Amino acid sequence: MNVNVKSFIKKYTMVIALAAVFILFSILTKGRLLYPQNMSNLLIQNSYVLVLACGMLMCILTGGNIDLSIGSTVCLVGAMAAQLMDKAGMEAIPVIVLSLIAGALIGAWQGFWIGYIHIPPFICTLSGMFLFRGLGRVILMSKTVPIKNKQFLNIFASYVQIPGLDDERKWSAFIIGIVIALFLVLAVFTSRARKARKGYSVGPLAPELLKRVVIAVLVAFYCWKLSGYKGIPVMLIWVLAIVFIYAFITSKTALGRYFYAVGGNEKATKLSGIDTRRVYFLAYLSMSFLAGLSGLLMAARIASVNGDTGTSFEMDAIGSCFIGGASAYGGSGTVAGICIGAIFLGVINQGMSIIGLDNNWQYIVKGGVLLVAVIFDVVSNHKTGKAG
Repeated sequence: MNVNVKSFIKKYTMVIALAAVFILFSILTKGRLLYPQNMSNLLIQNSYVLVLACGMLMCILTGGNIDLSIGSTVCLVGAMAAQLMDKAGMEAIPVIVLSLIAGALIGAWQGFWIGYIHIPPFICTLSGMFLFRGLGRVILMSKTVPIKNKQFLNIFASYVQIPGLDDERKWSAFIIGIVIALFLVLAVFTSRARKARKGYSVGPLAPELLKRVVIAVLVAFYCWKLSGYKGIPVMLIWVLAIVFIYAFITSKTALGRYFYAVGGNEKATKLSGIDTRRVYFLAYLSMSFLAGLSGLLMAARIASVNGDTGTSFEMDAIGSCFIGGASAYGGSGTVAGICIGAIFLGVINQGMSIIGLDNNWQYIVKGGVLLVAVIFDVVSNHKTGKAG
């Protein structure tokens, strides 16, 4: 096989796999996967995964570490928010602020023990998984608490609509999609021009432009589908904000490089003068903060919270990271990759649900996909010797 073809396949393995799985389930569901409502639900039902995966990536980068407590944190924060609005009658904005602060405090608690006292992350977050789940159920008094605050629901679970423009078809969604698509294509030319002015070398235009055009077409197509249902969900705005912020942190800041450095070689990172304790602390602070936000997103989407809210969310976030190319040993992984991993899992989940596959088989399929992703990481990077 041509070297360039091999390089392309290795670089875009998960993109190719995502396209293949999407086409497969489109055929198996006889096109029902492509219905506007299902395309909208694909995003809404996986919004929490995308948000949590961004935080989980930061933990994994530090050396393959994970946070097992985030599903319980989702439950605890969601329970607090629901009871503050239902029992205390608080307004939405103060509840949101207090909930996010609570998530950050949980992260600071765990980050302190992990970063500064050196408690193994697995043990610390495993204890947190039981502790926060129990506290959430105590706050809920083992009941399902409904959320009726319209302002809260509008902030997280409404849809973008423009009066006079949106009717049966929400044209605003398609227009926004076209604007984003054009921006993605034009950004190629502006980025190359900026690099040229600074004297940096620029590669061939065609491959880079082709990649952006493909992405732009997919964005426009997805927004066209959304326009046929209720339009663009506000939840998408929250998800995109988190994704862009974490993509910027990991690729453009010195702090982001510290996470990669700790996962690559912690001893060398210490010797270079970087406070690795602070890196661990910030990783788990960030993770729980995003778990708090996910708790609010889930509470708004379901319009209620119970003691099982957030169950197994940590597994979806971990799976998205590893499927999306994050190394099981730390030091490598990208936000773009974990987004592909989350969407990949989302397509599998939704496709299997539409065709009515038994729940037990759904677990088998997801477990097999995760195993294959980790094996691919180990084999392709020749790190089998580090497993022991």
